[in-house]
Amino acid sequence: MTNQINLSTDNEFIARHIGPRQADEQAMLTTLGFDSLEALSASVIPDSIKGTSVLDMPAGQSEADALAAIKAIASQNQLFKTYIGQGYYNTHTPAPILRNLLENPAWYTAYTPYQPEISQGRLEALLNFQTLISDLTGLPIANASLLDEATAAAEAMTFCKRLSKNKGSHAFFASSHCHPQTLDVLRTRAEPLGIEIVVGDERKLTDVSAFFGALLQYPASNGDLFDYRELVERFHAANALVAVAADLLALTLLTPPGEFGADVAIGSAQRFGVPLGFGGPHAAYFSTRDAFKRDMPGRLVGVSIDRFGKPAYRLAMQTREQHIRREKATSNICTAQVLLANIASMYAVYHGPQGLQQIARRTHQLTAILAKGLVALGVTVEQEHFFDTLTLSTGSATAALHVKARDQQLNLREIDAQRLGLSLDETSRQADVEALWQLFASAGQAMPDFAALAASVESRIPQTLVRGSAILSHPVFNRYHSETELMRYLRRLADKDLALDRTMIPLGSCTMKLNAASEMIPVTWAEFGNLHPFAPAEQSKGYQLLTDELEAMLCAATGYDAVSLQPNAGSQGEYAGLLAIRAYHQSRGDDRRDICLIPSSAHGTNPATAHMAGMRVVVTACDARGNVDIEDLRAKAIEHREHLAALMITYPSTHGVFEEGIREICAIIHDNGGQVYIDGANMNAMVGLCAPGKFGGDVSHLNLHKTFCIPHGGGGPGVGPIGVKSHLAPFLPGHGHMERKEGAVCAAPFGSASILPITWMYIRMMGGEGLKRASQLAILNANYIARRLEEHFPVLYSGSNGLVAHECILDLRPLKDSSGISVDDVAKRLIDFGFHAPTMSFPVAGTLMIEPTESESKQELDRFCDAMICIREEIRAVENGTLDKDDNPLKNAPHTAAELAGEWAHPYSREQAVFPLASLVEGKYWPPVGRVDNVFGDRNLVCACPSIESYQDV
Repeated sequence: MTNQINLSTDNEFIARHIGPRQADEQAMLTTLGFDSLEALSASVIPDSIKGTSVLDMPAGQSEADALAAIKAIASQNQLFKTYIGQGYYNTHTPAPILRNLLENPAWYTAYTPYQPEISQGRLEALLNFQTLISDLTGLPIANASLLDEATAAAEAMTFCKRLSKNKGSHAFFASSHCHPQTLDVLRTRAEPLGIEIVVGDERKLTDVSAFFGALLQYPASNGDLFDYRELVERFHAANALVAVAADLLALTLLTPPGEFGADVAIGSAQRFGVPLGFGGPHAAYFSTRDAFKRDMPGRLVGVSIDRFGKPAYRLAMQTREQHIRREKATSNICTAQVLLANIASMYAVYHGPQGLQQIARRTHQLTAILAKGLVALGVTVEQEHFFDTLTLSTGSATAALHVKARDQQLNLREIDAQRLGLSLDETSRQADVEALWQLFASAGQAMPDFAALAASVESRIPQTLVRGSAILSHPVFNRYHSETELMRYLRRLADKDLALDRTMIPLGSCTMKLNAASEMIPVTWAEFGNLHPFAPAEQSKGYQLLTDELEAMLCAATGYDAVSLQPNAGSQGEYAGLLAIRAYHQSRGDDRRDICLIPSSAHGTNPATAHMAGMRVVVTACDARGNVDIEDLRAKAIEHREHLAALMITYPSTHGVFEEGIREICAIIHDNGGQVYIDGANMNAMVGLCAPGKFGGDVSHLNLHKTFCIPHGGGGPGVGPIGVKSHLAPFLPGHGHMERKEGAVCAAPFGSASILPITWMYIRMMGGEGLKRASQLAILNANYIARRLEEHFPVLYSGSNGLVAHECILDLRPLKDSSGISVDDVAKRLIDFGFHAPTMSFPVAGTLMIEPTESESKQELDRFCDAMICIREEIRAVENGTLDKDDNPLKNAPHTAAELAGEWAHPYSREQAVFPLASLVEGKYWPPVGRVDNVFGDRNLVCACPSIESYQDV
């Protein structure tokens, strides 16, 4: 008898993505009292919404087949030599940064550094970024990045509105020399807030008294270099604030905005080693004066001390102010672009000040040589002073020149029918300059002599704008210039942190699941990474196919009719969704509809977003079980029916429960003339089981960095596309490079396009059945944890059947009363067990919200449960007096190796401190610092530094 060989190519990916093995799955189901996943799902999903999801998708593909399919898609993109510029530039990502940071799961699977003790590595990298920005812009305070240059400009506009002393003004001046995509986003953001955008040539401004603020571009989008000193003084005399969008590479040679009086500097760090990626993700920056630091949007990394007095990094001040202040928040931005900011910071660390200036000088010199040669060829160059960009007056030959250029696989910037633009960058070389001369030369015309021009060309930066101040003098930018040193520095930082490559990150509402290697591989392919977002459409057919297919996949998963992939974060998806609702009402003459109902349990970004969209927030109550109080909702919907615009509701609820009345809730809103926005933050419990577009939702945003596997990257990148029903489709975000020109919510037409292949790969490999199974396992894992822990920590909310959705909330408030142990103590003690803490005190103060995801194995779930049970025993020991009330392992957590090696004065043992479970001996994580003092950090704010060693004398 011969052995039969299995020749099938069945998809193995589903089992690779999902953690529990078959026997583990059955054991967990038995614990919960179910005999199958179908039976569990039937019990969890309310009857009213069962059957609303039928994933019309083919079976999942194997990893090899999916990679081959997406390679074929990528090959349809054409990579021309691009000189378009307009805020996006070719760049070299240094190989050690590519391999040791961008492609390293220790960096890309990390979470937002809310727990500073286990985030010291990425916090140091972000502090380097802030120092880089502060140095180059000449302004003392910089944040840890924003989403892109255009949205940073919009944040600067509202920042100026809040702080300007010209309180009577509602007009904001934006230079016509700003990038067009920035002006588009400014218009989108301004209109709901009643801000008038006045676009004009700042050189022709005679009266500036009407403006509360202004935005200038430096260098100008067309390449010009203007001295803004006198203009800034005039704006200040009129009590207006001035923001300057500045190019970081140019600032290594130019007078920084802070030195000519700017109040804010914003821009993109893309050209510091971050691939073009068809528009993103890229890190924007925002810097300002020290006096304005508490009004600055976004994250801010600061230096504090731990309980031993040792310097330690942390997120400072209002890092989650949109959750705390809600509709009074200054911004709805919930995250940053951490991974990309870290790439940019390491690019500066690797090259150092001399290296950056050398890159800038070479780029500028090549541009000067190019300009001089073009003039010799009879071409009119409009700029006398410039850095790396030229505008050419080419008259009636313009269209033909574009055709000729594309025939030679060159892309020039399309300005208008009479002019075109050229931008050089760090990848430009002599051969490129000579190829451009050939393009513009007439038949038989002799080519300029490159060597002769190079020997004679002078700088085209005016002496009045030449930078006189030093840059990047801090030690961190002057040490790690060899690959060996940089590699070890990156490893040393990564070793300080906990990311998904080490441990489960059980964060409720944040969905930290597997980011499979096969999903990540296409991100760094040149066909996706090296395409300019404004390249002609015929060159991006691969991206068009990818986005078309991904939109169809997401429609199938959500039950909506159309999807926009433009929003580059969940917060921007929320915003785009409410703008679509607002525009829909206005199209019907319902301008009065401006009330947004939001349950008290909602994510803090919801009311902040509603405020940004020009809506008034009315909060509705929740009942004792955490569900929306339907009668209160009904009463308020009826009360405001003439003005009701929308309801924003999260489903499953923020409390981790499938609310049974969701259809009735949606019907109440529709009956009173409103639209239903269903926050898609918890979509990981629904894919394949129920679809928001089928049970009453009109629009939802999706967090692709949650449900659909794009990694968190230490707090960014993210993608927040929106799905809508057909009646809202005409109001999806537009863009100057799309059919609909108005309504852009970010700088690039498809937002963070280069990471969309991750989600495409995930969905293609899982298929409809795999996606459904992932949702079922997420629910199983969450209920297993809830069941194992409920006798130790009360589970605060559950459905009528005693089950939760994909996350559960543990109530620690009674323990605070009985033992003095806080939720913060438990979170820090989990670090000693090698775990990132669950979500703390959200949505209920004094609780932990746990979301295990489907990717975690039963062994990891049990390891976490064992840690929590051990912690409960320690709390019990405090309660009965066995452990001291103030000097115990929880109050002193986390424990460092340095503390263990020093004098030990605690009444509990060293072993209990650092090895509370025997399993920790083999794979111990040692936190680099003790518990960080948050109050000290805010009272003694330091937000730029060379390296932590320099603060040893603090």
